[in-house]
Amino acid sequence: MRDGRKSQKSSLTENTGLTGKSLAGKSRASKGATFDVPAKAPEQPTGQFPRIRLRRNRATEWSRRMVAENRLTPADLILPVFVKEGGAKREAIAAMPGVYRHTIPSLIELATKAAELGIPALALFPVVPVERKSAAAEEAYRADNLCNRAVAALKKAVPELGLICDVALDPYTDHGHDGLMEDGEIVNDPTIDVLIRQSLAQADAGVDIVAPSDMMDGRVGRIRDALDAAGYQHVQIMSYAAKYASGFYGPFREAVGSKSALGKGDKRTYQMDPANGNEALRECALDVAEGADMLMVKPGLPYLDILYRVKQEFRMPVFAYQVSGEYSMVKAAAANGWLDNNRVVLESLLSFKRAGADGILTYSAIEAAELLRG
Repeated sequence: MRDGRKSQKSSLTENTGLTGKSLAGKSRASKGATFDVPAKAPEQPTGQFPRIRLRRNRATEWSRRMVAENRLTPADLILPVFVKEGGAKREAIAAMPGVYRHTIPSLIELATKAAELGIPALALFPVVPVERKSAAAEEAYRADNLCNRAVAALKKAVPELGLICDVALDPYTDHGHDGLMEDGEIVNDPTIDVLIRQSLAQADAGVDIVAPSDMMDGRVGRIRDALDAAGYQHVQIMSYAAKYASGFYGPFREAVGSKSALGKGDKRTYQMDPANGNEALRECALDVAEGADMLMVKPGLPYLDILYRVKQEFRMPVFAYQVSGEYSMVKAAAANGWLDNNRVVLESLLSFKRAGADGILTYSAIEAAELLRG
């Protein structure tokens, strides 16, 4: 019996990695048997290596998917599109590889594909002929202008797809600015009068969301009141609440034909200074108070900090616009073999989700949806 107890004690010591010197004492069982009690393990700070190994969750593909904090799906994407009058079915835009100006029939084909991929909405931008531009931007609110005809045709052909139209005058002014100009100055209140007429014309055509992108003070509230008074309470407002005077818009201006009209002018008297962040929250707060249903931050990647702050502050639908310059930079780098296009497209879009975006306007929407489909 004594030999047996000695053997048991030896086995216990080996299995627990203890030596005779580390025994704290003995505990007596009911039948008189004694067991060695190990000393208390040395204290270690909680939550440190090797107890904690973060790589465990990254080790396999299924585990990475299971613990992912954010997910990107086609439902997160909105496709901006350019519509033009007749001529060639579609025209390539040199500064935006893979993006085209479409005629209405071609645009319907693209919209059908987007809907099949699960993309919920298009954002429509018209390429207005030079002869239709003017200082007073009358074309912006003409009932059968290019934008409104495209809206009506798309709603008939692909009714399940949401349609968003910008409310701004830059496609329609002969000077390329978003508002009316008097004595070299963009005037706020007279511009809003035209924006209201433009919004109502778009609502008449069947648009689902009007998106004031002009950055005039007070325009959201007046547009909301006008829509409601005309019986368009269901039309949503996606406000370009924090739109910066950015250098990333160049390819877009080429696409819609406002670059030559604007010339060397800039939009710093109404779009936001890239140096400012707190001001963006003030802009958003005003638009929320005036009835905006959704907020937008534009551009995207250079302003992820603003996107995050807006989402945290207002806890309402917030969208980001991955603008033309962002798109073109990726395409140019990929064409030179400097970046993996597919990886960077999805990684950049996921960064918007991580920062708090509920949706992303991106010219990569079709290719991203196809990549996500696998």
